[in-house]
Amino acid sequence: MKSLLFLVLISACWAEPHPGNSSLDHERIVHVQENGPRLLVVAEQAKIFSHRGGNVTLPCNFYHEHTSMAGSGTHKIRVKWTKLTYDYLKEVDVFVAMGRHRKSYGSYQGRVSLRESSENDASLVITNIMLEDYGRYKCEVIEGLEDDTAVVTLNLEGVVFPYSPRLGRYNLNFHEAQRACVEQDSVIASFDQLYDAWRSGLDWCNAGWLSDGSVQYPITKPREPCGGKNTVPGVRNYGFWDKDKSRYDVFCFTSNFNGRFYYLIHPTKLTYDEAVQACLKDGSQIAKVGQIFAAWKLLGYDRCDAGWLADGSVRYPISRPRKRCSPNEAAVRFVGFPDKKHKLYGVYCFRAYN
Repeated sequence: MKSLLFLVLISACWAEPHPGNSSLDHERIVHVQENGPRLLVVAEQAKIFSHRGGNVTLPCNFYHEHTSMAGSGTHKIRVKWTKLTYDYLKEVDVFVAMGRHRKSYGSYQGRVSLRESSENDASLVITNIMLEDYGRYKCEVIEGLEDDTAVVTLNLEGVVFPYSPRLGRYNLNFHEAQRACVEQDSVIASFDQLYDAWRSGLDWCNAGWLSDGSVQYPITKPREPCGGKNTVPGVRNYGFWDKDKSRYDVFCFTSNFNGRFYYLIHPTKLTYDEAVQACLKDGSQIAKVGQIFAAWKLLGYDRCDAGWLADGSVRYPISRPRKRCSPNEAAVRFVGFPDKKHKLYGVYCFRAYN
């Protein structure tokens, strides 16, 4: 006990300030930073915009707070890029570099590298961007016991569209919703993408799954069946539901495509099976729902002829509203899911470029 009291007294004496000796105080501060200057990681831009099929550089630079040098030279620099998930608890490995060692992961293999325009440049280059690449990325730089991070968001130019299958409204659990979007050349939309679409005028009364597992819907024109006439416009949130048992529609997101979308000029109207074969005979495939939305929104495609699509639905895109062709608004008009064997329509085809 006496020994312990003696040590405490020594510690108290050592910590006692010396107002008449400012140099001693200064020396203590230097002693605390004896491991060297602090490592800092900085992203010059918090958001980067691109599109499917393009190339992009996510900025990230590192330096020490009290020196212009990139590294201290005593430890190898390790750079790690990960993609943040919506629950913020998991991270997806994207790319790691240390010395000459380089490793990319999953769907990023062969598509990512470091720019390395200078000694302190840890920026990530992504080529041939996919729809799934959208999201938040973390750049982490490690040198010895020091490390720091920066976060960059990759946004994609594109369009959000509501989707329900042939079975009708509210028939998809979360996993089926994900597959439905992929089958229509798209991915399940994020909340940020739906919010941006709402700000651009998207109004839809049916609730749909989003990528974080929540169920929401955008309202720009309040009305009785959609929350009431006196409610405030916005993105309405149903909350998080059981991904296996709960059933809703889905909001999908797609971007531009590397190909040609077109209405097939044909001498006669076609059944669904005839439409599929007509596109194949023309060197194409019957178009998907995501492709008609991308052509309408991103390319301004306008056609007043209703045509079959791959999911068995019939739609037509109107960019210039006019009499008998969506007079009130620009939209992809939905005719329905007609009888595939007996109903006759035109067809929209898609030819991918090599």
